[in-house]
Amino acid sequence: MLSKRSSRHTAVLSTSGLTLVSFSMCPPVPPKVQVYSYKPGQYGEENILICHVSGFHPPDIKIQLMEDKMELPNAKQTDLAFKQGWHFHLTKNVAFTPMTGKEYYCKVTHGAIEKDYSWATSM
Repeated sequence: MLSKRSSRHTAVLSTSGLTLVSFSMCPPVPPKVQVYSYKPGQYGEENILICHVSGFHPPDIKIQLMEDKMELPNAKQTDLAFKQGWHFHLTKNVAFTPMTGKEYYCKVTHGAIEKDYSWATSM
């Protein structure tokens, strides 16, 4: 199965032919965002920063894992997936070592709305 997305439609090519799915009939739904680390947060110890974004529609979204105002390099992202009702979910993670005095957060841009979601250590 192959698919091609535009901002309002997805064309899906399957063995049975071409199907056009319209997202314009579904109202926009903002994402639910969870920011956490793989292990309890301790300064100076290697960890993995994770941002899980779910329940959003349409699928036009950008996730950035940040240290202060700089994007952390080498982040990995899952494939965009959806559940019933065209509500999408996505997870992004990156290895990092939290340092005292630095701010870590997940920046999510959904459509024209951009929000920051902070991560806090366990200390």
